[in-house]
Amino acid sequence: MASGISEILRRNARRAIITGGLEASWMLSRAGFGRSARGHGVIFTLHHVRPGNGAAFQPNFYLEVTPDFLDQSIRQLKADGYRFLPLEAVPEALAQPAGQPFAAFTLDDGYRDNAEHALPVFARHGVPFTVFVTGGFIDRTHSLWWETADALLGASQRLAFDFGSGPEELDLTDLSAKYEAYTRIGHFIQRRNEADQIAVLNRIALEAGVDPLEITARLTMDEDEIAAFAAHPLVSLGAHTISHRALARLDPDNARREMQASAARVEEITGRRPRAIAYPYGNGGAACARDFSIAADLGFTVGVTTRPGVLTGQHSATGLPRVSLNGFYQKRRYVSALASGIPFTFRGADRI
Repeated sequence: MASGISEILRRNARRAIITGGLEASWMLSRAGFGRSARGHGVIFTLHHVRPGNGAAFQPNFYLEVTPDFLDQSIRQLKADGYRFLPLEAVPEALAQPAGQPFAAFTLDDGYRDNAEHALPVFARHGVPFTVFVTGGFIDRTHSLWWETADALLGASQRLAFDFGSGPEELDLTDLSAKYEAYTRIGHFIQRRNEADQIAVLNRIALEAGVDPLEITARLTMDEDEIAAFAAHPLVSLGAHTISHRALARLDPDNARREMQASAARVEEITGRRPRAIAYPYGNGGAACARDFSIAADLGFTVGVTTRPGVLTGQHSATGLPRVSLNGFYQKRRYVSALASGIPFTFRGADRI
């Protein structure tokens, strides 16, 4: 219990620090400071775009924003003088001298709400965007472990889970204990062979009456939906691997196969080979220079990470940073603050 409360306090303290950094960045940017930090522009990353559900336990809340916040974000960027580019146009823009700043929007994983709630907002403003789709989610062969863990812990009061040292009985009657367990499951998934660890989680979930592949089918678009979605003139599709495993933890041949097969699956659905790829998780431990090189060798012209930062002419086209629009920081002025580049001079900005 005490460790669960500590986990919540730690999360809250981190959010308070980030919020303070965003507020300070916004005030500095309004005062005209730090203009050089803006660079050429910014790539934003999102996942879910949907109305909030008000649930008490939402360990993945940082991965979702409301349609209204997306609308306000675009309006703010327009007011700040940004132009909107499709992602595939970013390398060419970076090769030019910095002028009017640009923004590009991307969404990861291929969630159904991207079509239901995000597309109408982007269409209202005429803003192009790229959605990175995962072959295993489209074909219902792979699960979204973070959603499985959310559903499993949210539905359980007690749970037996083997983190590697034998089964433990988890008391999940307290909300703080659920958050602690979620954090432990995340570490468990990423500590060893990711596919094997996810298989363990899926087995435990099925025994508890939670079907991981049903969650995949409920949340993500299938082949027909993807094809219809991709036909919209503002929509571009990018590759996001087949299994959504961290590429840097795979050997080079498997990493290459994941990227190649993902591109082929998108081409099979749409008739067009994607030129952009997003590396799953995208942080320094999940995507590395080797993967950027493989992507370029496979013909991708754009590769995006989740390493935070705005864009300069110094970035590799297949290893670009992105800025997350995070569910915990849904205020219009924070969009200006993030796009300014100022927050990324603050410690802790890697958590935004």
